[in-house]
Amino acid sequence: MDFRYLNQPLRVGQLTLKNRTLMTAMHTLYADHGLPSPRFNEFYWRRAEGGTGLVVVGACRFDGKGAVVSTMDLTDDACIKPWQSFTAGMRERDCPVAVQLYHAGRYMREAAVPDGKGAIAPSAVFTPFTKETARAMTPEEIHAVIDAWAQGARRAREAGFDAVEISGSAGYLISQFLSPLTNCREDEYGGSFENRCRFPLEVIAAVRRAVGDDYTVLLRYGAHTLVPGAGSSDECRDFAVLAAGAGIDLLDLTGGWHESRTPQLTGEMPKAALSYLAADIKAAVDIPVAMANRMSDPMEAEKALALGRCDVIAMGRALIAEPDFGNYIMRGTPERIRPCTSCNQGCLAGTFFEKPIRCLANGFAGREWELKALPAAEPKKVLVVGGGPAGMECALQAARRGHSVALWEKNDRLGGQMALFSTLPARDSFGELLRWYELALPEAGVRICLNKTADPESVRAGGFDLCVLAQGRGYKPLPVPIAPDAVPVYSMPDYFEKKPVLPRRVAVIGGSFTGLEIARQLVMDGSLSPEDLFYRMRYGVEPDEKLHEQLSRSDRTVAVFEKGRLGAGYEPGIAWPTLGDLKRFGAELRKDTTVTAVTSEGVETSGGVWPCGAVIVCPGTEADASLADALADVLPCRTVGNAARLGRAIDAIEAGCALGCEI
Repeated sequence: MDFRYLNQPLRVGQLTLKNRTLMTAMHTLYADHGLPSPRFNEFYWRRAEGGTGLVVVGACRFDGKGAVVSTMDLTDDACIKPWQSFTAGMRERDCPVAVQLYHAGRYMREAAVPDGKGAIAPSAVFTPFTKETARAMTPEEIHAVIDAWAQGARRAREAGFDAVEISGSAGYLISQFLSPLTNCREDEYGGSFENRCRFPLEVIAAVRRAVGDDYTVLLRYGAHTLVPGAGSSDECRDFAVLAAGAGIDLLDLTGGWHESRTPQLTGEMPKAALSYLAADIKAAVDIPVAMANRMSDPMEAEKALALGRCDVIAMGRALIAEPDFGNYIMRGTPERIRPCTSCNQGCLAGTFFEKPIRCLANGFAGREWELKALPAAEPKKVLVVGGGPAGMECALQAARRGHSVALWEKNDRLGGQMALFSTLPARDSFGELLRWYELALPEAGVRICLNKTADPESVRAGGFDLCVLAQGRGYKPLPVPIAPDAVPVYSMPDYFEKKPVLPRRVAVIGGSFTGLEIARQLVMDGSLSPEDLFYRMRYGVEPDEKLHEQLSRSDRTVAVFEKGRLGAGYEPGIAWPTLGDLKRFGAELRKDTTVTAVTSEGVETSGGVWPCGAVIVCPGTEADASLADALADVLPCRTVGNAARLGRAIDAIEAGCALGCEI
């Protein structure tokens, strides 16, 4: 396919982008005490080699109060020289690079501010994000931050960065000055819209003076706050007009604040759903506009450009998953793009807890400097048993290195549990990743055998040199007694495979990731579907207020019973959309509750009987070493994924990638 819009060059200030892709700034935690490390360099150099039009690195601190010490560092002139080798490497790879200068304001936790005086903000307003209240800035501190921002920009230019980006999004300091929710000042920096714009405009002016007119300046900016009372999208557009007039060369737009309860990065948000905000701003300014937030689908990206909604497609997580995104677009081969699953397990969830970025889809991400897929010194005949995430990734990397690889899967499809979970709400991107594997594996030369069970005789007959055991784990027996006349009981695999039509009241036993996601699917299945909503709105079947009421009502009542804590299997900060939906639809979540039996009436617990017409049981899993033991005398074996150690899909793919590069 010819991506005529994505592949068009674009002039941005003093830069010419070879295509319309922009990699957004992300806190990778790859820097070494704020300075470039081999891990940092190789990660970004790989994205430069992959054909990205413009890479923005960051966040980068420019003073001692606005960012944690694990961010990049341009706080003094001693930082300039270390960054020059990194920027030189980006130039060698024909990719312009910008650095985002960032100040968190009230999003800084008090303990993280090194001077011991606490976080600063326009006003002393409590933030749900940190559960703290930062102190209001004095006029002297405001001027000091503006000057420090400008000095950081000067250092960025001297360090060889091709552009500097001012961070003004996500609820950070500039957002806080713009919003009446967080700016309650009574001086010239607060009150009216004009006064609330004063600080960010002075930052822009100071940065422009520091770098000169012959240098490119970007603004990362929120096109909507998505927080009630924090400001409308119209005000966001109005400030964008002022910023464009103040000397910004490109508006790098994103969604709302971190404390917003509107999903912006996960699968709950449709792809390119916020591009309408970019269209509104683009119509009001005369500079290029980039748009982010689930813009990773090449067709949706091309459509957004073709319709004139934006000029540049800004991506972060999509380029973690697929560093060659730009190259594949330029070659017209989008099917080769390894898709981001929008799970946020290894990226967003990690960085909020000071963990380096990982990627469920890409086992090389962040390990480019140490994990190399070199041609095999001695090609072997390799059998991989199990077509789940670990097995598929191991087979793929081993085959790409020159081994002769066969992949045996006992079921009639690849994917393991990932294939099952891809049918759940907001998890369809798992299915996209599986479809990518289904294309990539045969292309690499992997011979896939479905409905094929491994046993010592068949393995021996295959003449393999090495066997990789990636068959996952088996399910434990159902953990509760079931009366002969009990209501229908379905195990988790049965639920996915048989797709039974379930009654109005359903109990789910097991409150881990699987149980909660199934419970959400059950209540959503009894509620207003997207198609029904569209029909009723489009043709005026019901008034808006009644539609809102119907959207929060389900004809199915669900209770989840968990003997311990709820939510095992989620990364921190990822479960809230699911929990929010369950609360909205009135699902009962009963932690620390043991189900003692399933009867004709429903589920029985120490607290009594919860009546229902069906039960879904999410049993635990257990390792099965029988195949490994049986093959011990047949040929050398390696074990990977859940067969080796219980973990998440991200752990399985990372382990499979590493083993595939090793054997």
